[in-house]
Amino acid sequence: MAGGNAVRSRDRRTERTGPVLFYRQVVAELRKVVWPTQQQLVTYFFVVMVFVAFMMALIAGLDLAFGKLTFWLFSGHSSS
Repeated sequence: MAGGNAVRSRDRRTERTGPVLFYRQVVAELRKVVWPTQQQLVTYFFVVMVFVAFMMALIAGLDLAFGKLTFWLFSGHSSS
């Protein structure tokens, strides 16, 4: 029984979809999509921009701190 399923599965993979059927399937799937309203789109845009700006500032601050720490450690400061 398991071998029969493998053969059917292999047959489906070799069967190709024509361009017209493919286009119809794409249009049918796009009709299922719940598109955001303009207000939701603007809100999402600003949320993403704020998050990206925050992450840029965080990474820049960490880079600056680690750079200063590295220069301080290897600059040859001695206690004498």
